[in-house]
Amino acid sequence: MVKTKNKIILSAAVTLLTAVTLAGCSSNNSSSSSSNSAVKFSTAYKNSAATDKNATKNGTLKLAISNNSPFQGITDPVLASNAEDAQAFAPGGENTLFNVDKNYKIIDGGLANQKLDRKAKTATITIRSNAKWSNGSPVIAKDVEYAYEVLGNKKSTSSQYSSDFENIEGMAAYHKGTSDTISGIEMPNGEKGKKVVIHFKSMSPSMKFSGNSYIWSSIEPYEYIKDVPIAKLASSEQIRKNPIFVGPYKLDKVVEGESTSWSPNKYYYGKKAQIGHITINVVSMNNIDKALQSKKYDSVVPSAAGQMGGTDYKNLKNNKGYTNVGVPALGYSYFAFNLGHYDTKTGKNVADSNKKMANKSLRQAMMYAVNVDQVSKKFGNGIKWRANTLIPPIFSKYYDKSAKGYPLDIKKANSLLDKAGYKKRNGSKWRSDPNGKKLTIHFGAMTSSATTEATYQNYLQQWHKIGLNVKYTNGKPIEMNSFYDILQKPNQNQIDIWLGAWSLSSEPSQSQLYGETAPFNMGHFVTKKNTELINKMNDSSAWNDKTRTKTFKEWQEYMNDQAGVVGEQFNYAWQPVNNRVKGFDISPANNEFYSNLTLTSSKLK
Repeated sequence: MVKTKNKIILSAAVTLLTAVTLAGCSSNNSSSSSSNSAVKFSTAYKNSAATDKNATKNGTLKLAISNNSPFQGITDPVLASNAEDAQAFAPGGENTLFNVDKNYKIIDGGLANQKLDRKAKTATITIRSNAKWSNGSPVIAKDVEYAYEVLGNKKSTSSQYSSDFENIEGMAAYHKGTSDTISGIEMPNGEKGKKVVIHFKSMSPSMKFSGNSYIWSSIEPYEYIKDVPIAKLASSEQIRKNPIFVGPYKLDKVVEGESTSWSPNKYYYGKKAQIGHITINVVSMNNIDKALQSKKYDSVVPSAAGQMGGTDYKNLKNNKGYTNVGVPALGYSYFAFNLGHYDTKTGKNVADSNKKMANKSLRQAMMYAVNVDQVSKKFGNGIKWRANTLIPPIFSKYYDKSAKGYPLDIKKANSLLDKAGYKKRNGSKWRSDPNGKKLTIHFGAMTSSATTEATYQNYLQQWHKIGLNVKYTNGKPIEMNSFYDILQKPNQNQIDIWLGAWSLSSEPSQSQLYGETAPFNMGHFVTKKNTELINKMNDSSAWNDKTRTKTFKEWQEYMNDQAGVVGEQFNYAWQPVNNRVKGFDISPANNEFYSNLTLTSSKLK
C-alpha cells in the first residue's frame, strides 16, 4: 500500500494535492472515483505477463520523486516534516508498526499487534518475535516507547506533537520537562521485551485506525541512537547517513538531497523483497513528464498525497508502455493566513488581533476573489477540483457536501472590503486599511511547475482586481525548504497569506493540523470554539458516530466562516506505471507493497 503516516507532513506539489481517505471509508480495490472527477482509476496495475526471475533478481526498479527541491534527508518519521523525505526512504518501510485493512483500520499481522481495552483505558502493543532492524538487531519494547520520548521531548525538533498525546498518563509532565520518563508507558517484560502497555486518561474511537493522534505508529532504533541527544538526532549520522530500517529493503547509498539506492533487507520479518535493486531520484516538476515519456523511470514513488498533477495527466495519460493507477489522495492544497505566533514557552499558538490579516472580512474577500473553479477546469484535466471545505469528500461520513466554500464572487469580495473600511483613498489604485494606512499583502508560494506558477500569477491578478496590493514575498516563488523554514518560525511577518499543501494521516482528526498546541498550525489560527470542536472530535461523545459526524460538519462550517485556512483543491493521487512492473497495487490493504513487486523484463517497456 501507499504507507500512511502517523503524522502530518508538508508537501511541495502545491496545486497538485488533494482528496483524503478516511478510516471507515473504503476505496473499491478495482477502481476509485469521485463525483467531482471526470477520470476513473484502478488502484492496481494487473499485469498478466509472467515474472522474469533473472530480471527481477538482478534488475533495478527505477523510481522518481517529482519535486523542485532536494529532499532534506531526515529518515526518522517522528522528526521528518516533508513528504519528500518519506518518499525518498519509503522502501525501508518507514518503521511502521501496524498493518491495516482497506479502511485503514489497524489489524493483526504487522511488525506488532494492537489491543485496545476501553474499560482499563489501555492500548497493548505486542511486537512479533522475529522482528529485526536491518542491521540484525531485534526490535524491542524500548523501540516503541522511545518514539514517544523523541516525540514529546521539550528539546525535540519534531513538529508532530500535539496536546492529544497528553492523553497518555505522564506525557504532559515529560513534555514540560518536569519528569524524565513517561509514567503511562509500561514495559511489562522490560526494555528488551516484546510488550508495551500505554495507559490513557480516556479512550478515543480514532485509536482503532492508523494515523490517529494518540498512538504513534512507528518505532525508534533505541540501541542504535540512544547516545545521540534528542535535540541533535535529526542531524546525526545515524539518521542522515547510516540509518537502519525494519522494512523490506535496506539503504545502500544516499546522495544528499538527490537520490537513494536500496537492496533487499535479509532481516525483514515479512514477505521477502524480490527485486535486486531500487533507485529513487529527484526530478524537477518541469522535467518529470519528459523523463517518463523517454522511459527513464518505471514510475514515481507512490505518495498518499500524490505528486503528479493535471497537466502531467494530460501529457502522460496515453504514454505508450505505461498504465495509470490512482487513489483519492491523503492531502489537499490550501490558502492560509498569518494570524499570530507560537509561544515556545507554553507550547501554544497565540492569536494576535494586531496582525495584518486579522480582519475576517479581508480574508473572506480574498477567498471570494480567487477563481479556483476556472483554474481547476483549465489545468485539472478531470483529476482536480475546488475544495469546498477542509475535510475532503473521500471522508464520506464527515465531509459536508452542502458546503459552498468560496466560489468566485468579485461583487461580494468588493462589498466585504467596502463595509470593513478597506477603501481606495486619494485616487490610489490600491485599497488602504481601515485606519487609512497603506496596505501591502505578501503572498508566499513555492517554486513549482510552470503550470502551477502560472496559477500563482492568476491569483495575484484576481486580488489586484479587487484593489488589494498583493505581492510575492521576496518578489518571486520561494524554494520549498526555505518556504517552510519561514512558516515554521515561532513568529514571522514575511508571509501574510500562502498557498501550501498537506500530506495527511488516514484518520481525520484535526488536532495536529489546527489545534492550539500544534506546531503545524503555522498560521496560528486559535479560537475558543475551534479548540472545543477539535476536542469534541475525539471525546467520549465521539464513540457515537452520529455525534462525531455532526461535530465534523459543524467544524467545517465554522472554519469556512472564519477563513483562517481555506481549502484550494482536492484531486487524485495518480501515477503511470511501466508495463514491465508486476504486482503494483497502491490500495491501503496491500501492506507488502514493495515486497510484492517483480519485473517481467530487464528493460522498460
